[in-house]
Amino acid sequence: VQVVESGGGLVQDGGSLRLSCEASGRTFRYDAMGWFRQAPGKEREFVAAISVSKGNVNYAGSVKGRFTIFRDNAKDTVYLQMDSLKPEDTAVYYCAAGPYVSVYGTLYDSWGQGTQVTVSS
Repeated sequence: VQVVESGGGLVQDGGSLRLSCEASGRTFRYDAMGWFRQAPGKEREFVAAISVSKGNVNYAGSVKGRFTIFRDNAKDTVYLQMDSLKPEDTAVYYCAAGPYVSVYGTLYDSWGQGTQVTVSS
C-alpha cells in the first residue's frame, strides 16, 4: 500500500490545520493508519492512530483533546484535525499504514513522504 500526506502549512499559535492521508494499492492488507511526527533534532514520535475497520483510536497524551483522527473508508483516506496548535507541534508529520493500531512506528509498514507543519508564536 502507498500513502500520501497533504495539508501541512504555516499557522499561528492557537490555529487549526487538517492533514489528509490517502492510501492506495492493497489497502485491504492494513487495518491501522497512524500519524507520527518528527521535529528537528528530536526522535520520531507517535501522534495518533485509528483502526480502519473498527474506528478505535489512540492518541499521544500531548495531543489528546486537541487533535482528532478520523477516516473516510469510501475514499481510503484518514484525516488528522489539529486544533489549538502550539509552537511545540511544529514538525514533519508522517502518515503510516500497519496491520493494527500501535504507538510503535516500527510496526507500520508503509510510510508517506511527510508534510511540514509549522506553528508560529
